[in-house]
Amino acid sequence: MFLEQGIKPENKFWKYLLGSVFIISASFIGQIPITAAVFYKAFTEHAAFPNTNEGVMKMFESNTTLFLVMISFIFAFAGIYFVVKYIHHQTLLSVTTSRSKVDWKRIWFSFFLWAFFSLLSFLFVYLRSPEQFMLHFKLVPFLILALLGCILIPIQTSTEEYVFRGYLMQGFANLSQNRWFPLLMTSVIFGSMHWANPEVVKMGNIIMIYYIGTGLFLGVITLMDEGMELALGFHAGNNLVGALLVTSDWTVFQTNSIFKDLSEPSAGIDVILPVFVIYPILLFIFSKKYGWTNWKDKLTGKISNVELNA
Repeated sequence: MFLEQGIKPENKFWKYLLGSVFIISASFIGQIPITAAVFYKAFTEHAAFPNTNEGVMKMFESNTTLFLVMISFIFAFAGIYFVVKYIHHQTLLSVTTSRSKVDWKRIWFSFFLWAFFSLLSFLFVYLRSPEQFMLHFKLVPFLILALLGCILIPIQTSTEEYVFRGYLMQGFANLSQNRWFPLLMTSVIFGSMHWANPEVVKMGNIIMIYYIGTGLFLGVITLMDEGMELALGFHAGNNLVGALLVTSDWTVFQTNSIFKDLSEPSAGIDVILPVFVIYPILLFIFSKKYGWTNWKDKLTGKISNVELNA
């Protein structure tokens, strides 16, 4: 069972605190290249040093920004591997899935399913209000974006999944010896990590319903499926399709996407629809395809048949 794979007497909760600090430190080291690039550009061009994250994002061409930002996730992923192997003495597979090997069919199914829903949603909005979008396509920058995105965005999304649905999910299970607490805590922390995004400033705190709701959805499919494969596929599909398809001036960073959204952001149906309509539809599809049962016990039950931490 997925959570039980991390429940060991030697896996004290302080190890998860230490491991989290190590992963965060690795991520900060990975931010050195973009910090150095900002200092270099500000110095050589005699420009003012940006004092906001949004200012940093706009200093470089968007493909360059994407590359520099994603470096930190490569370092963070290396940190996860180190922590899991050398602090917790587990395999990376043990924080990925309860299966004997990673089920790539699950990853690809979830990826393409959410990509389909994303494209369908965009088509609906575009046909309803085409004046809100501008064709933003430029062949060479888009091809570079596609290449960088296909390599780096899955690393970014997988890193986030390994932290929240893998490492911390098992860590909170060690602490609580139940399932509802890890599910709730990882969802709230995952949503809170997006609080600094410019989308929150534009739309208000109500958009946290979407971020926390998405974290909850990813946690549910991880616990019900006894592994992260579906969450890995969903998250990669969400970020990659979003980066390639549409950008705007008010998102966390801009891309050389096909379209540009010219509308002013507002927290309305875009926040409510995914969490309360689309995610339940996806849960239904996944549950039928993979034969999920015993929802209450898998999502809220106690951890059983494991040796309790001393």
